[in-house]
Amino acid sequence: MARRRPGTLFPLELDILDVGTVLQSTEGSFYGFALAKQLAEAGDAALTAHGTLYKALSRMADAGLIEATWEDPEVAEAEGRPRRRLYRITGEGATARDREHARIAGEQAAAARPAGAAWTQGAIA
Repeated sequence: MARRRPGTLFPLELDILDVGTVLQSTEGSFYGFALAKQLAEAGDAALTAHGTLYKALSRMADAGLIEATWEDPEVAEAEGRPRRRLYRITGEGATARDREHARIAGEQAAAARPAGAAWTQGAIA
């Protein structure tokens, strides 16, 4: 596994938070298969297997970025399917998502600056 800098998210984790935010806003929560489907439709190359997704979801729940609960068994039974593990993004997860987007935007802005752009003629006295 790649090493992460403290306070940063792996690209897949950021994608989960982005897509999960959209799903959560319309459904109230989201589940792994719906998340995987949306990530695949978005062309997420980081999602190579469902196992990768579920490991990331578990890691994120352990870190407090999302919370996970089991669906009510009566709902699943009424729909004739197994229970789903439902996820919701926590306040900490939303903050981490926003912070990571700001960090990436800052890095992109710095990379787009021409070399020496921070230097000005009046800087040398």
